[in-house]
Amino acid sequence: MASRETSHCTRLTCCSSTTQGDTELLANLPDQRAALQHLALACLGGLPPRLSASDLLLLGVLVCDMDPSSIVASDPHVLQNLQRCPQLTPAQQAALNTLLARGRTMLGPPSSWNLEGLQALGTLAAYISPSLWMQVQEAMGLAFFGSMVATYRAGTLSQRDAKRFVTSFLEAKAKSWSSRPKRGTGRPCVRGNITAAMLQDNLFLLRYDCLQLESCLGSCVLRANLDPLLQHPLPAECQRVVKAKLARVYPSGIPEEQLQLITSLVYLYSFTEISQWNITSRNTVMALLASDVALENQTEAILQKFLDHKGRVTSALLMAIGGSRLCWMSPQQIQAIQPSEFRLAGALDISSCPQSRKNVLYTKAREAFGSTGSTAAYYRFMRPYLGGAPVEELQYLAQANVSMDIHTFTNLNPQVLQNLSVDKVTTLLGQNVGDLQKARSHPAISSWLRSLNRSALGQLGLDTDPSGPTHWTTTIPNTIPWAPHLATTSRRPGSEAPTSGSSPAHLGYLPLAVALPSSLLWLLYWGTLGPSADYSWGTCTMASEHSNVPAPHAGNLGLVDGVGHQPRPPCKPQAHGTWLCPIA
Repeated sequence: MASRETSHCTRLTCCSSTTQGDTELLANLPDQRAALQHLALACLGGLPPRLSASDLLLLGVLVCDMDPSSIVASDPHVLQNLQRCPQLTPAQQAALNTLLARGRTMLGPPSSWNLEGLQALGTLAAYISPSLWMQVQEAMGLAFFGSMVATYRAGTLSQRDAKRFVTSFLEAKAKSWSSRPKRGTGRPCVRGNITAAMLQDNLFLLRYDCLQLESCLGSCVLRANLDPLLQHPLPAECQRVVKAKLARVYPSGIPEEQLQLITSLVYLYSFTEISQWNITSRNTVMALLASDVALENQTEAILQKFLDHKGRVTSALLMAIGGSRLCWMSPQQIQAIQPSEFRLAGALDISSCPQSRKNVLYTKAREAFGSTGSTAAYYRFMRPYLGGAPVEELQYLAQANVSMDIHTFTNLNPQVLQNLSVDKVTTLLGQNVGDLQKARSHPAISSWLRSLNRSALGQLGLDTDPSGPTHWTTTIPNTIPWAPHLATTSRRPGSEAPTSGSSPAHLGYLPLAVALPSSLLWLLYWGTLGPSADYSWGTCTMASEHSNVPAPHAGNLGLVDGVGHQPRPPCKPQAHGTWLCPIA
């Protein structure tokens, strides 16, 4: 067993670029992500007490799943790994701040932080706690605050990260300023009336907190400068101040031309308040719903106001607001969509919808695509909406030999899935039946497997208790391809290239390039490279458990030096234990 793990660990080193790739792909593939982590930790002999720089290089984005205590105990290069995480948990945020407070990263102690080092943190700066900001030199903090606001106003920093950063930074400044003598002018507006020119200043929010915004922002300035004001990442308290002022300026409802500017405020409005709006333009609907801040009630209310003014939900509107908005439309609004418009909208991602909405959307999709000529074309159009399909639809598709991909299968109605026999599932998946092994931990699949006896599991090639560890019987290949073959895919949900139904193998023992579909490896790796990436090639020696030779890809990892560096392409195996590696 040890020699087997050593062998695969050796090969894993040159495939580590797969864990440096697209975090969103990994986030949407939990089984493959778990397999990667299992393999990586097996190579490390279990989770070590302290993750070294080379360990972190191997783990890549898998550090996003690590326990906070492991983050704190890691080599400072862990910051580069954390930069790739879509979001940190509260416990991970606390671990990050502990690591930064100790001053052992490339930034040094907070009192010595500089602009270059802070900017190198990227979105991690949004998680810095108020207590750490209070230790940063004031001039440096102001310079960095201005740079973050400028980045947000340029559209390259998300609203979520910008608001998190601003809220933390302003809290630190409020605590710092609260200890200073206050000017007793007796005037509610201490800092002077806000002008249009002041709203162009990236430090505006440092000069006018939410109380001063309430006191110093006049109605005329607000009416004429709503757009530049809302280009600042206002904390929630300040957003509520602006909303209240708008209500006083426009007691009969906000004019439609102004509605298109309040995207960031929509989540604050109730159904009743939205009912006062006048929404006649598709552009207004797109502006209000294209952001991620409008919630269920707002979505339904905004669309209803548009429909009440004889508006239509067209294919262009559906594509503009995205499939997730369908989840928050009422059943009546969904039924009002013309089948022809639904057809033109193409595949919309409704995977996040509750089951009740998936059922309604399936019915609408059947109305739109039911007359499609061939079964293959019908399945292609219906695939995103099969999460609401009844058992009769799935039996029809099984008889048609569509070879359903595992992504679509895992999104079926779990209750409907329970009514499918092993034979029906085997026929429905066709050549993709082997992918059940990868998806067995998915809740819907796991529940269905637990309903089967050992004989049925054996028929599927799963010779084990579905609730316990999997034991595959296939022999382990001792070679891996240098580069995965490019598989043709589309962006339609569930449209991964079909994988073969070949004999299973334990993912924990497979080399990385075999454990994951070749199309995933390709996307994980090449998704991180720009189209103009240019590399030359050099020779490096293969690392092993008993070797001091650095593994391929083990290049410069310093936080500042490494930021912005693209991962190198995989090494090509050569004779005599050497590898041909790229030199950027």
